[in-house]
Amino acid sequence: MENIKTQTIDTSKIVYPILFMISFSHFLNDLIQSTIPSLYPILKGEFKLSFAQIGIITLVFQLTASILQPFVGIYTDKKPNPRSLAIGMALSMAGLLLLAAAHHYYVILIAVAFIGMGSSVFHPEASRVAQMASGGQKGLAQSIFQVGGNSGSAIGPLLVALIVLPLGQGYVGLFAIAAFIGIILLWRIGNWYAERLSIKKQLNIKI
Repeated sequence: MENIKTQTIDTSKIVYPILFMISFSHFLNDLIQSTIPSLYPILKGEFKLSFAQIGIITLVFQLTASILQPFVGIYTDKKPNPRSLAIGMALSMAGLLLLAAAHHYYVILIAVAFIGMGSSVFHPEASRVAQMASGGQKGLAQSIFQVGGNSGSAIGPLLVALIVLPLGQGYVGLFAIAAFIGIILLWRIGNWYAERLSIKKQLNIKI
């Protein structure tokens, strides 16, 4: 038990590899999220949508991506799940693939709901991981975490303009590559997170 404690529990040291990995995962997540509003002109022209229908897409996306998020946070505060990080990114990947193949308006709504749910599942646990890896430097850790997300939000629309706008809706599926990379990274982060939770349970300490 003492060996585990000395090797693994050191809350005074910031864990930069985990912090940069979760920041890059935040980059990928928010890059994916930012594709939705960027696709509105394409979807409006392709499906001959009204502004009201575009508004409903936004409503569905925001309901699942933002309003659902606190409820996920409440649940994971009580029952942390290291695998929820990868699960959230998998939901986003499913939404992207569905959006790329969508031929009906209701399919678009389902697709953006999946992408929104992916973000809601990702953010609470990802923020917790950033704090766990902070070594007490929570301001620095949160800043690094946010840099990833903000960068993704900035680059996503640019990639849509460069790839999807000239090539068509089907190329939205290329963004699933980013989601797949995110799943791999978040699975590895989940392993570290699970180890921390296990040690916390064994030693009955707050990490």
